[in-house]
Order: sequence, then structure tokens, then C-alpha cells
Amino acid sequence: MVWTGTWVAERLGVELIGDEELPALLGLALRRNPKRAHLLVSSVLGKHVPQHPSVVYGSGLGLGLRVRELLGAEDAGRAVVLGYAETATALGHAVADGLGTAPYLHSTRRPVPGVTTAGGFEESHSHATSHLLLPEDPELLAGKGPLVLVDDEFSTGNTVLNTIRGLHERYPRDRYVVVALVDMRGPADRDRLTGFAAEIGARVDLISLAAGTVGLPDGVLEKGQELVARHETGRPALPAPRTRTRTAPAGPPAGPPAPVRVALDWPADVPDGGRHGFTPGHRARLEAALPAMTTALTRALAPAPDHGPAGGPRVLVLGFEELMYAPLRLAGALEDAGLDVRYSTTTRSPVLAVDDPGYAIRTRLVFPAHDDPADGPGERYAYNVAGGGFDAVVAVVDSAADTPELHAPDGLLAQLAAHIPRVVLAVVPSYTPRPRPRPHPQAATERMAATEAPERSSMLPEPLRGPAFSSYAPEEVGWLLQDLSDVELEAPTEEREEAIQRGGAHYAESLPVEYQPSARYQELFHSALDASADRIAHAVGIVTETVLAEKSGRPVLVSLARAGTPVGVLMRRWARHRHGLDLPHYAVSIVRGRGIDANALRWLAAHHDPADVVFVDGWTGKGAITRELAAALRESDEFAGFDPEIAVLADPGSCVRTYGTREDFLIPSACLNSTVSGLISRTVLRSDLVGPDDFHGAKFYRELEGADVSVAFLDAVEACFDEVADTVDTDVKDLLAGDRTPTWEGWAAVERISEEYGIHDVNLVKPGVGETTRVLLRRVPWKILAKRGAGADLAHVRLLAEQRGVPVEEVDDLPYTCVGLIHPQYTRGATGADGKAVVSR
Repeated sequence: MVWTGTWVAERLGVELIGDEELPALLGLALRRNPKRAHLLVSSVLGKHVPQHPSVVYGSGLGLGLRVRELLGAEDAGRAVVLGYAETATALGHAVADGLGTAPYLHSTRRPVPGVTTAGGFEESHSHATSHLLLPEDPELLAGKGPLVLVDDEFSTGNTVLNTIRGLHERYPRDRYVVVALVDMRGPADRDRLTGFAAEIGARVDLISLAAGTVGLPDGVLEKGQELVARHETGRPALPAPRTRTRTAPAGPPAGPPAPVRVALDWPADVPDGGRHGFTPGHRARLEAALPAMTTALTRALAPAPDHGPAGGPRVLVLGFEELMYAPLRLAGALEDAGLDVRYSTTTRSPVLAVDDPGYAIRTRLVFPAHDDPADGPGERYAYNVAGGGFDAVVAVVDSAADTPELHAPDGLLAQLAAHIPRVVLAVVPSYTPRPRPRPHPQAATERMAATEAPERSSMLPEPLRGPAFSSYAPEEVGWLLQDLSDVELEAPTEEREEAIQRGGAHYAESLPVEYQPSARYQELFHSALDASADRIAHAVGIVTETVLAEKSGRPVLVSLARAGTPVGVLMRRWARHRHGLDLPHYAVSIVRGRGIDANALRWLAAHHDPADVVFVDGWTGKGAITRELAAALRESDEFAGFDPEIAVLADPGSCVRTYGTREDFLIPSACLNSTVSGLISRTVLRSDLVGPDDFHGAKFYRELEGADVSVAFLDAVEACFDEVADTVDTDVKDLLAGDRTPTWEGWAAVERISEEYGIHDVNLVKPGVGETTRVLLRRVPWKILAKRGAGADLAHVRLLAEQRGVPVEEVDDLPYTCVGLIHPQYTRGATGADGKAVVSR
């Protein structure tokens, strides 16, 4: 029999090295991925490859029995099992079943209002990265017994180690067991696990069916990407369904038959899976209900008298993303009843399909998501279903996914009906956790106070993510904002300025009209990016390495929207590129004079340790936001755990300790507004739009997609990471050894300029290239002070000043490259009819 990794191995030279069982457990496929083109495809997981349910369930059950033997009866009786969404949810269930007495919980990407989050983590290689832990019982993870973590593949170990680190801080315990179908770590990753166990003072064991490594020749990534691109461009149509020859009655050809819906009579008190916890008692009640459900499915699968294969149909039971255990047990019951059954599930992960017996993914069906996912609409996939020779398919979904999209002409059911003669739909009711009364605040114990989120944080929505909100990929950043895209918030610049200076409005209550750059200005942006990408990459490396050196554990990047967000994304990319770290990244709103979004901080505290949070901004001017953040955190004991220090790309004002550079140079992301920041507006804080329990708001300018350079900016800088890596390693050592105490010389210079030019308001003095650019794009500028001799860094500033009729005055002894002055006595008459000419009063 041909190994299903042969096609990839022959073309790329990839090989499996290790236990002799590996080729039987793993095949190979290709995917479009900037870090790893090859994909290990399990033949016993039941995700991508249809398999006998007895093999899938038996693999996990056997691993659970081995865990029980390892722990002994006493510790096994105190253990809790945690599985990973989406691929390992059923595997974790089966391991828990093997342990016999262990409750089970799996992570989920589906937020559930009203359920307190017990933790969360990110997974960079996944196509939807936010994992939540949502146990119905908040005490499920709080015990001292062993925690058993289950994943399908243990490759680097990053995800598991990050999970243990996060949970250990909240629920410390003495023992962990990691379970995987295959252990594919290299020597360095094995050593890292050993060191990690010593670091946290706990025993960490690992159990797998087989172990080995993947041999990768030089250039495999580029070759793999080229192969994927070539085959995706010329991918042939799916093969026609394999059907037996039948005599068709006379008459017009009929379309695919409508799916048959089966009432399962699922037991009312049994959850649909482990999203909120699943106990041995739940399993017993499910097993008691299986015979009746099996009978209902068998009747629906019975072929009509005039057609159908002799000996019974070949059946596929197809689960749905995280919903793997319920369909697996149903498939197993059908198999026990004598049917020829295979089992697999749909998935979020895009993989190249090649119809070759030596390739693990022969065919793929593509259909739209049908459960209203939190990260927005997108494609979903079912592999090795078309052309699989199935006579019938039982599609098992939960009630949250039984939507019009499921039944649409391009939906999953229609795709299945085009290739399989009989489609049966079985819907499992989505489990809704029962509300649990919270203890009175005065009666709460110290531990509960440390681990439970405030009431409001549990009701806050999950972060917004692209592509539904912003043009960034969903894993790049989660926006702790509310979407105000449908609200008219823009006002003419001169009207905004007049209202702001007269005290009638705050700058965060409206938005300036988005500046649309001319062709000449766009050319300046691209030339500036070409000239400074390596300089920015160096600064990104310095600030990220500084954060990693000074923050124990896994930092959580929290950028100040929106100028800080591109920097946060770049820092996250550097940590992944150089260290393989998957750092969570969120964007929050901070408003001068109003403070940081308190509800965003509450959400962060509910999902992460506040001590791990690192606030990120693009640059400092005079340090107003630095002071604003520190003041906001000092005002409330609720936020005492957050560190007010801000990490910035550039600190020309000498206002912070953590920075990439203190030079004042052109950062291309300061040249534009939303079109370099994921198409997101400035944040908005207005009482009629933002209530006391809401996140601050912002708009997503989808209509500017044609001018968006957000990802191009990130990719251009990331392309320079390897080039600057050695210099960063040297420079960051010198920086960490030196004195980084802020001098606040920028603030002193601003005060001096304010007095010398008769402004008498430091808020109207905007120092630095970035802040000067903002003045020219958003406010009513009076004049620009430029450091004498400043060259290319000011080309875009001079162009904008020319377009708006603003004088540029060259001065000596300026600590910044330039300073923008907002008109100090602004009225509506301070600009001409064209909004450009500025008149001094």
C-alpha cells in the first residue's frame, strides 16, 4: 500500500524519522503557510481522513488507559483532562474516558455570553487563534490533582507549554501529563520541556503512540510554497462521485435529493461536548441513550427497495469543527450495529488537495461557515469526502450551526448531496450552561477574588478580529473595541478644531474626515518605506527583545489603538520569527483627558495575568499618553496589577524605559491614517454611543480597501528581520546594560516652545515626526518647526505643509526633527474657503 506521504516526500525531500509506526499514523500534505509548508495528516484522528470510528476512539481510549497506569488509581481519580480545539476535542474526550473518573474540558473558539472565562491562549499556526476556557463549573480547573493536556500532535510544544504556564499561575499543581498521538519534537524542544518543568517546580510527563522528527532539507519552505501556488492555480475539478450503475426510470434528470432530517432525541441533561465541561456521569447518560439514537439513524440510512448496494450502505458520519465527540460516539454505535462506517469532521484549516494515492488529502469540499463565528464569515472544508465511495453521509451539527448558511445552495449539505447519494442531517442541541450564583463580594475568598473576573467582564464581548473588523489577519490582533462603522462620526477639520479649543467638545467625540493621499504623497510613503524598513525592523527587534528579557513568562502585548497597533503586530511577528513564541496581542483605546478603557482592562484581567501585560505605542512625543496611562492605573486599586510602563518603537522625547530607538525619524506608519493601520479609525468615546459597560468605539473603513497598505507595511518590515538580527542581538545587550532612565527632555522642550511662541498650551505643541504628521492630517496647523538640515525624514511633512499652506520654519537646537504647532487661537475664519490657508491672529 502506498504511503500517503510519498507525493510530498518525493517532491520536497521531507521524511519521517523515528518509530516504525509513524508512516501508518501520519501522511503528508501541503498548505499555504509562511513558516511551514508541509502538514502532518493523522490517519487515526478522524479530522482530515475518514477512518473507522473504532480506530479513532480506540486510539484515544488506549492513551487514557496508559495515563491511568502512569498516575496510579489515586492520582487518576483527582485528574482533570483538557483538550484543544478544534482538532483534539474528541481525542481529549476519549482520553478522559480511558481514565474513567476524570472530568473533561476542551478549549473553544466560540465565546458564550455569561460564562466566566477561566483562561485563554493564542495559537499562531492556527487559522483562528483565540482559545477560550469556559467551564460551567468555575472550580473545574482549581483542584490540586494532575492536569492532563491532550493534543493531536506535539511538534514544538509551544502551545501546551504556554497553556501550562498560564494555568499554573492561577491554579498551581504538582503534576502535568501531556498526551499526543505523535511526539515530533526535536532535541531542543525536548530540552525546553525539561527546563520548563524545573522552572515551575512540577513534574511534566509525555505519552504518545509514536515519536520521531520530520527531516526537512534546505529550501523546503520555498519549494513547498511554489508547489502550492502551482497546484492551486491549476487545480482540477473534484472527481465525479463514485456510484454504482443503476437503471434510472424514464423522465427528466433529477437533482440531488433533499437531506433527511433525523430527530435524535438527545438526552436533555447531557452537553453536546466538552466546551463547558463533561463528566463521567454525562458519559454514562449518553451511552444509555445511544441505542435509541442508533435505531433512528439506521432507519434513516436504510436504502430504498429499488436501489442501494447489497450488504448495506457505506456510511460517513461527518462531525462539525469542535463538535467531534458526539458524532464519533454515534458513528461507533452504528459500527457496532454492523454498518460499514467511517468518521471524520469538517475543519477551518485550508489544505491543498491532490488526487494522488501517495498524498494524504485527495479531495476537498469548500463551503461557507454556518455557525455565525465570532471572527467573522469564512470558508470551511471537508477533506477526502468527495470521491470516497460513500453511499450515505450523516452530517452531525449542533443547533447553533443549523442555520440558513448550512442549507444554502453553496452550503455544506448541498456540497455533500452533489457527491453522496443520501444525506442525513442530525442536530445535537447546543448546550447552554446553567447560571451559577456568585458569592457575595464580602464573602468571597481571597483565591476566588484572584481567579474570578468582575461581573461586568464576563458580559463583555470577545475581541473584534479581521476580516470582519480590520484588514489584519485574525491572529495578528484582537480589538477590544465596539464597531461603530455604521455611525456618522466625521466632521470637517475646522469645525472640530473650533469645538475642541472652545471646550464644547472633546477630540474623541468625533472623527476627522479620512485624509486621501495624492499620488505624489503615496509615492513618498512607498519611498520612505523602502528607505527605512530595515531601520524600523531594527527598532522592532530592539524593543521586542527588551520586553522578552524583562518580562518573565509570556508577555501579552496590548497596543494603544491605533498608532500602537502596527507596532504591536510587528513585535508579535518578531517574537514568532526569532523565537517561535506566540504572543497574544490586543488593541485598546486610551483617550487624553479621559484615560484608558476600563472595560478593556477588565476583559484583559479576566483572560490574562495583568502582570504579563505590556502596553505598546508607536512613539512618544512629549509623553502625554505615558502620563495619562500611569495616572489612569494609579486611580483605581482594581488595576493595580498592570504595569504602567509603555514600550514604544521610537522615544525621541525620552519618556519611557522600553524603546527601539530614541531617534526622531520617519516611521512610515505615521504618514497615513487608517490605510496603514488595518483600516481602523481613531477611537471614539461619546456618552450616547459608549455606555458605562461598553468598550470604546471605532470605525472600520471597508470602503478604503483599494488604498490599504497595512499588510504591505508589515511585510516589508518583517522581510528585514533576518538582515538586522545580528545587529539587534549586539545592540540590545548594550542597551540593557546602560542607563535607560527617562529624562523627559521632550516635555521640557515643549514647555519652552509653548512659551516662546506665545501658545501657552502644551497640548497645542506636537513634537516629533509622527505627531507633526498627525497635526497636518487631522488638525488645523499654524506652523511647522523643522530642525535645520533635516533631510528625507521631512519630505512628506514639507509636502503636506505645502498642500495646506502652512509655513515651515527651520530652527536650531531642536531636540526633535520637527514640531507641529496647532493654531493657538482658532476660529472658523482661521482658514480660507478651501480649508488650507491659515491666518495668524
